[in-house]
Amino acid sequence: MKIWVVLALLGFSTALTAGEADIVEVKVQCTSSCTFNVTVQHADTGWKHYANQWDVLTPDGKVLGSRVLYHPHVNEQPFTRSLSGVKIPAHIRQVTIRARDSRHGYGGIEKTVDIPARR
Repeated sequence: MKIWVVLALLGFSTALTAGEADIVEVKVQCTSSCTFNVTVQHADTGWKHYANQWDVLTPDGKVLGSRVLYHPHVNEQPFTRSLSGVKIPAHIRQVTIRARDSRHGYGGIEKTVDIPARR
């Protein structure tokens, strides 16, 4: 089999198996507002299928902040991006981080994290 056929088949296989975007790790630092450093894993294949956003949610599902990802990260997996200035109501002790991709939307692995004591 010619090498280009093998490479084409491998590329096609990757496109078929690229699933939903998963949250791998979350680090939170808070003062009057919070900064989230979130690591996302997704088998980005290019502009038609890539992780394109992650959100910070209250326990009842209200979105407190979103980080839009404006381009694919094909050669950078997993990748970490930050979001600063997220206001967390004082009574909220935990938030959930979820990611979405441009093809499947939401549905990958989410992470629930504790909000550290605020000063």
